[in-house]
Amino acid sequence: MTTSTDIASLETRYMCSCQSRGVLPNKQVLSALFKAKLKKARHEVSSLVILLDDIKDTDFHPLLDLLMEVDLSQIDAVDIINRSVCILSWEYLLPLLRASSRKLRVVDLQDILFGKDFLLYVLPLLDLAQRGLPCQVLNLRSSHFRKLNMIGNFTRMHTLNLDFSASLTNFREDCFTCMPNLKFLSLCETRVTNLWTTTAALAKLPSLVELRFQNFLQDDEARKHPASDRRNDYWDSDHTEITIHDEAPSVSGENIMYRLFNEENQYLNNTDMNLDVSSEAEDSSDDSEVDFSSQDRETSFMELLPDAPPGWEDLVNLQNEVSFGPMEMQDDEEPFFRLSDTRLPYITPKKCISHNPSPICFEKFYREYMIASLPNLKILDNLPIRKVDREKAELIFSQKFERLPYKRKNKESVVSILQNRETRANHARGLSPRRKSQYFYSRSLSAAKVGSVAWPALRPLSIMGTTARDDRRSYRPRQFEYHPSDASLMVFGTLDGEVIVINHESEKVVSYIPSLGAMNSVLGLCWLKNYPSKVIAGSDNGSLRLYDIRLMPPTATGSHHSSGSVMFDDFDQLTSVHVNSTDELFLASGYSKHVALYDISSGRRLQVFDDMHREHINVVKFAHHSPSIFATSSFDRDVKLWDLRQKPNQPCYTALSSRGNVMVCFSPDDQYLLVSAVDNEVKQLLAVDGRLHLDFSITSTGSSQNYTRSYYMNGRDYVISGSCDEHVVRICCAQTGRRLKDVSLEGKGSGASMFVQSLRGDPFRDFSMSVLAAYIRPSSNSEIVKVNLLASSDQDKGYSYTRQSQPLFGSGG
Repeated sequence: MTTSTDIASLETRYMCSCQSRGVLPNKQVLSALFKAKLKKARHEVSSLVILLDDIKDTDFHPLLDLLMEVDLSQIDAVDIINRSVCILSWEYLLPLLRASSRKLRVVDLQDILFGKDFLLYVLPLLDLAQRGLPCQVLNLRSSHFRKLNMIGNFTRMHTLNLDFSASLTNFREDCFTCMPNLKFLSLCETRVTNLWTTTAALAKLPSLVELRFQNFLQDDEARKHPASDRRNDYWDSDHTEITIHDEAPSVSGENIMYRLFNEENQYLNNTDMNLDVSSEAEDSSDDSEVDFSSQDRETSFMELLPDAPPGWEDLVNLQNEVSFGPMEMQDDEEPFFRLSDTRLPYITPKKCISHNPSPICFEKFYREYMIASLPNLKILDNLPIRKVDREKAELIFSQKFERLPYKRKNKESVVSILQNRETRANHARGLSPRRKSQYFYSRSLSAAKVGSVAWPALRPLSIMGTTARDDRRSYRPRQFEYHPSDASLMVFGTLDGEVIVINHESEKVVSYIPSLGAMNSVLGLCWLKNYPSKVIAGSDNGSLRLYDIRLMPPTATGSHHSSGSVMFDDFDQLTSVHVNSTDELFLASGYSKHVALYDISSGRRLQVFDDMHREHINVVKFAHHSPSIFATSSFDRDVKLWDLRQKPNQPCYTALSSRGNVMVCFSPDDQYLLVSAVDNEVKQLLAVDGRLHLDFSITSTGSSQNYTRSYYMNGRDYVISGSCDEHVVRICCAQTGRRLKDVSLEGKGSGASMFVQSLRGDPFRDFSMSVLAAYIRPSSNSEIVKVNLLASSDQDKGYSYTRQSQPLFGSGG
């Protein structure tokens, strides 16, 4: 049996190593060895605490020699922490962290404390995430990760703290697959928002029992004791006794962390930490996992949520210290927490104040969704999960959410569905009346695929060759429409007045129609159904034209083919055009109270209907099957149904919204009207009389500028909804209103937030859509992003943001 090296011998070897390299021994290292000897003499846990603040590059080699001998010494644990700006180079830091493979206990790295030079150390930080660490507790508070992708070996880690990581928005699909023993995870005051991808990632943590996205504290306790007092009182208690087990200490990993934070007299006051999310790397790849953030200015978390609803600011400004509760860990395999522990009374959220919440906490039914999706979780946001809580969560989940599309209750594999279909087909050759239709199996296949994909495939449209002179031409899209009968075609109009028809499958231009100075932004587009080569385009300067794409070349030739277009009388400040079901008439509306009716065959404007609303009319839509029925939506909060046969002086009915209406459309069978008002007010009305059928109850942001648009997907089975102040598309069942999932859009580079400007369901492909996404950064153009819910981002590399082909809508200004 190998004899352990005593600490005095370690100290002697360290001195010899320094002497052989011609450097003076580091005083902090000598002090740490001395304290370790004292603890060993008192039969306490002998921990070697290395403070990075005092370690210079010249100290690296002797310290590395010391740490490489720790595993065979009498030292019980190694803790490596930093208090302020670290002067040690990152290329030296990583070898130090990995020198002790068995006794490394706590690694405390707070990226925001490394100053501006942190930008030089991105690759080592990624190396840490991709190769892993043998520590038990990892503190990466205020880290610069954008998408967490910790795929390295973290098998010994039981506690991970990512609080105040203000750039963290999402998780990679496999980011937690190498953390089988992680029990405690804290993500307070991050920018994580998506319930679906978050729970899918967390579900891969089999040992997770405590999770925090916010810190709930009792109101009276929070007022009596500041965070620093609570922390110090705790460390004066009897909970600091530690006994070392083979792989894990016998106290909460977070307790170890905070004990170390309070050792060595004064330590960093994390409550005064400032967050910074400003971008310095606009051209960085979307695949970047680290945010390059300047630290020249102070940015509050409320700036990350500029349109937060009333009451958020009071919660967010409570910058109290976040810490796991004083609960001890057991040496055996028992769960970490015993809910009957008297130190952990159940407090309802109504009696508590939320501190440092992440945006995900403000999603409706956040707590119930988390509890229902993570059955092994025992504590969420410092509140124990009781049996009654889990029962309530399951009930609310069943009422408000869909686990699988089309009311499927259990996940099935695609193979088993196909086998069942063939088996039933063979048994049903006698035309059994109970035989299931192909429609049933196609829905089951879709449900199986959607249920197996947490991160759907996203792909911005790209193109190869657009103009005769410049193959790298970029565009600024403003509106788009799928073709009604050709599944491969799409038309989009630009802010520069161009109309472009593309094959969105091959990503090649079919027809290119220049603006010729006659059009500004193209805001209205509508295909003719019975003449599939023709499309009507309207711009905000009132110009209206009909084009035949068969007569338009795929590239800009410098000459205009007037024979392929028909001009109509202008409609000033136009915003919307729509053709009726027989391709005889079309309507135009805009920033006025009027609607104009045009005859397509003659090119004449037949009539202008004055004062149809009290404020301007955003959208006008014909019914799909009734050529005289149309609907209008206005900022006066009214939606009105009209019939041309009645010479629309009076509407058939008027339906009222609580905010200004942005959008209205008919369901494909004309049974419903889908109405979208400002700030996520989305309702489905019965088209026959305007009665409310469904209110989708989407959370509002409090912004009067959050313009919401909604459309149908999969026929009229599902509704997709997005808003111009948010980067998420919400998918709801059109029959029950239950939420299926949210799809988050992520732009290219740090600080490149994307927002939903418009969207359409693909009329030929189930669970597919396209989204016109705009960047908040004015130097970046909008993009049309194709979303496929049936394919994952890993399965289809074509649906990723890392394509090497030239983007159709360039990121340049």
